[in-house]
Amino acid sequence: MLSKKIEEALNSQIKIEAESSQIYLAMACWAEVKGLEGVAGFMYKQSQEERDHMLKLIKFVNERGGHAQISELTAPNVTFNSFKEMFEKLLEHEVFVSSSINDLVHITLGERDYATHNFLQWYVSEQIEEEAVARNILDKINLIGNDKGGLYLFDRDIEQLTVTSASMDSPQ
Repeated sequence: MLSKKIEEALNSQIKIEAESSQIYLAMACWAEVKGLEGVAGFMYKQSQEERDHMLKLIKFVNERGGHAQISELTAPNVTFNSFKEMFEKLLEHEVFVSSSINDLVHITLGERDYATHNFLQWYVSEQIEEEAVARNILDKINLIGNDKGGLYLFDRDIEQLTVTSASMDSPQ
């Protein structure tokens, strides 16, 4: 059974995950109309992943005797000055989500809810990976600079981007 405090905190995280999905969907749309099909495809996948994170939380709350709440969302930014700025915003947002997850984990320890604490460890690891991917992308963008050929190759290759972070299982 979830305490009211944890149920409220999880519902807040559900909203954050839903807004994350919307933010990345807006980024996908922006990239697509700018002719960056690879970036758009990457962002569409990110949007779906965030929606999946939200659904996982919803199921957990409901299975633990709580009631997942679906709330109004804040409209995301829909324009960017550059694709670099867009990815800087992506990293900034992932750092925000990581902080929110960490706060949630802290609450579970205070409430002595070890089942929820254990459940959230997947999110902790996922956020390490998400931040690593965003930083890796920004490193590549900084290498490209203003080279249009580099942007073309980056856009072509981004959908295959994989990052192995320390939080993942040991390499095969």
